[in-house]
Amino acid sequence: MQYQAVLKKMMTELNDVVHYYLDTENDFLNLNQLLNKEIEISFEGYQCLSCGKEKKIFRQGLCYDCFYKSAAVGDWVMKPELSTAHLGIEDRDLAYEKEAQLKPHIVYLALSSNVKVGVTRKTQIPTRWIDQGATKAIEIVEVPNRYLAGITEVALKEHVADKTNWQKMLKNEILDIDLIEEREKLKAFIPKEAQPYFLANNGKITEINYPVLQYPTKVKSLNLEKTPSYFGKLIGVKGQYLLFEDNTVFNIRNSEGYKVIIEVK
Repeated sequence: MQYQAVLKKMMTELNDVVHYYLDTENDFLNLNQLLNKEIEISFEGYQCLSCGKEKKIFRQGLCYDCFYKSAAVGDWVMKPELSTAHLGIEDRDLAYEKEAQLKPHIVYLALSSNVKVGVTRKTQIPTRWIDQGATKAIEIVEVPNRYLAGITEVALKEHVADKTNWQKMLKNEILDIDLIEEREKLKAFIPKEAQPYFLANNGKITEINYPVLQYPTKVKSLNLEKTPSYFGKLIGVKGQYLLFEDNTVFNIRNSEGYKVIIEVK
């Protein structure tokens, strides 16, 4: 069967094993059902996810013009501590920024290779953890806006990593770490403004299993601009990556806005 799509982040559903769905032109493709099947991915061009024009993608599925205009990709997205909507100060679009920033946010610990600290809107749990390929995660604080989450993350990343080693994550090389113990160690470093929001009674660890038949021993990334046609057997999906039998990995998230044809053999 053949599917046409403008690539977007895979949708996920947390069950005993994560279920992955790819939005295609006429349907949602359940990627779990494609495990152990041969797939051909053909690169057909670009389509900006904001303006819809067939313009070369610059970053995050957007063309150059949209990337520097869209309120959805302001600096506060990657650096929550730069959020200013709580002060009534606009970055690009105050109404949008209030809607996004003035919502409950969670600062968490996730285990994907090493343990890392991160920030997400409360409504994005557990989606954010799945997208990072975390096998376990636990919440630390729940704050009323993105700024407080951001300054908490900045303080905590002095004591714990804030990045995932994506190659180790894909090879399933994961450290054995007690997240509850790590959370207690970090409690003392939470900024004064966020201390009242510490989730004192939260000892719940979320465990996440991925649909992977076999993990790669090494990884080589598929770049559709350099390799516009790729053929391989799908053996797993983890984070936002497709894993293939020949150790090729394809980051769907990094290829947003790419027009492709996916053929299942």
